[in-house]
Amino acid sequence: MIKVNVITSNKNWRKYVGRPEIYLKKKIKKLYQNNKFFKNKALEFSILLSDNLEIKKLNKRFRKNNKSTDVLSFPFYEKKEISELLKKKNFFYLGDIIINLSKTINKHNSVKEKLDELWIHGFVHLLGGRHKRKKEHIKMKIFEKKIYKSIN
Repeated sequence: MIKVNVITSNKNWRKYVGRPEIYLKKKIKKLYQNNKFFKNKALEFSILLSDNLEIKKLNKRFRKNNKSTDVLSFPFYEKKEISELLKKKNFFYLGDIIINLSKTINKHNSVKEKLDELWIHGFVHLLGGRHKRKKEHIKMKIFEKKIYKSIN
């Protein structure tokens, strides 16, 4: 089972996604059902649906980067710890994802498509995904595409 806690701090999300908590919980259920990787795992994480100002403050406070961004991830564990936990532990909390509404609205995708891309990207970070090097970035993108395909 994968459990997601959805917090909406910017009510404008409802204009684009309806009830974001219901939308995201349905996507997470599909993720669990359609991916062998997650079978027999009990994971939990949180998503905060935010805005430019709030994510900028969080980015400055925790990443020392004084600018707005599309998504922030705060893994609860280090990368090496996550792989061990996935092998052994039945249940654990992965961490938190914050998504910026302003960066989710664009001309190329629907808000729901962009939201899916961003929460998946954040989720892969919670699972230990990194993209500092090109090789890591490619691996991460492949995993993200598999997840995206399985939920749509």
